[in-house]
Amino acid sequence: MENIVSDKNRLFTTVETKCHHLKVDENSDDIMKVWVKEPTWLQVEQALSVVMSLDAEEGSMGIDLNKMYRFMIENFVEKTEPSLSTVELLRLSPFVGAQLKNVLPNPFDDFLGDDTGN
Repeated sequence: MENIVSDKNRLFTTVETKCHHLKVDENSDDIMKVWVKEPTWLQVEQALSVVMSLDAEEGSMGIDLNKMYRFMIENFVEKTEPSLSTVELLRLSPFVGAQLKNVLPNPFDDFLGDDTGN
């Protein structure tokens, strides 16, 4: 039997951000902290529209991951310690950047379903 939700707060994204610790490199105990917001459904749709380009004439679709990561950093990273700008976050080393990518929300999760392996 279906029940109508009684606590409407369960329908919304959390307001609180989640703090993640990213290692600076494999051989160090130094970390940076990054606080990540949970996206709303509209922000997920916006991320998808930023990333995808459709060419109706050629019937092709393209994906620009650089635009997606910029969008994700600008919209979902609330703050960092040490304090870093968007440009600085885009310039992170591959080691730190891979960790950041893993803690950012993935707009393709719902789009592609559970078959992505993530």
